[in-house]
Amino acid sequence: MRLGLNVGYWGAGLRGNTDLVEEADRLGYHSVWAAEAYGSDVVSVLAWFGARTERIMLGSGIMQMPARTPAMTAMTAATLDELSGGRFLLGLGLSGPQVVEGWHGVPYGKPLGKTREYVSIVRAALRREGPLVHDGEHYQIPYRGPGATRLGKPLKLILHPDNPDLPIYLASIGPKNVQLTAELADGWLPVFYSPIKSQAIFDEHLAAGFARSGDPLKAKRFDIAPSVSAVVTDDLEVGRNMVKPFMALYIGGMGARGKNFYFDLACRYGYEQAATEIQDLYLAGRKEEAIHRVPDELVDETNLVGSREAIRDRLETWQESGVTTLLISTMDIATVRTLAELVL
Repeated sequence: MRLGLNVGYWGAGLRGNTDLVEEADRLGYHSVWAAEAYGSDVVSVLAWFGARTERIMLGSGIMQMPARTPAMTAMTAATLDELSGGRFLLGLGLSGPQVVEGWHGVPYGKPLGKTREYVSIVRAALRREGPLVHDGEHYQIPYRGPGATRLGKPLKLILHPDNPDLPIYLASIGPKNVQLTAELADGWLPVFYSPIKSQAIFDEHLAAGFARSGDPLKAKRFDIAPSVSAVVTDDLEVGRNMVKPFMALYIGGMGARGKNFYFDLACRYGYEQAATEIQDLYLAGRKEEAIHRVPDELVDETNLVGSREAIRDRLETWQESGVTTLLISTMDIATVRTLAELVL
């Protein structure tokens, strides 16, 4: 099992994140992953990190597909990969309807169909096997729809990528999306992953996707890379309370009622009553109460919280779960060092 670092969104200051990333690079972490929502963009942050590191892979966790055309994503991926000396990992995701339509101002549409077309276009653009042409339900290249000048012509990427098959990861939670990820992508970026329950929930969908890919070796080279909050502390209650606000935000407020993928996942793990209480309270503006409803058991299942010895013991479960790259989410440089000592 490899070790990665997930720094999430760039918030109050980039300097602290840079120190963490530079230390992870020195310690031999496999990759660093950054995110975007409707604040900082992930591309600029990864370029910043790439200029200050030497070996660590640079992952977008995730680049929002509705924010960029597939061709723009291919251009960006090729550029980052070239500038970093072949260190870029392209993580993609649709985000949710509230951000897609509320911020980017485009229709959310049909997730499965859009993702399939998007990944196909990105791969075709990077491989440069011919001028880029795509005639699908969601994307048309060259564009010939309403308002078209009819002057568009098929083009090839000007760059010649050293790695035209650079790894593509997809963030997905729902069964059909997980199956599509296993079929199309090189890796999977799950969130709130339980090494105890996830295999029973997801393995059949992963297997179906691998079978549809037509690649008999797909399962062996597929990278399962969940993000896990890590808090090294001798005070378990304090550690859990550091993680609960994040979990309450996602389970309770990251999506409208009936359209919250994280809520649905908590229910599939067996926490339907708690998830419902968290969502009801969060959407009613009672966030502190929602935070207190997050079960300790759910925190412990999906994160690494506790003493060094407790985390060391729990890592055995993660290593046996099928996870191939464990992405540690922390802002504490001591935790970055501790996990390196325990895993690398």
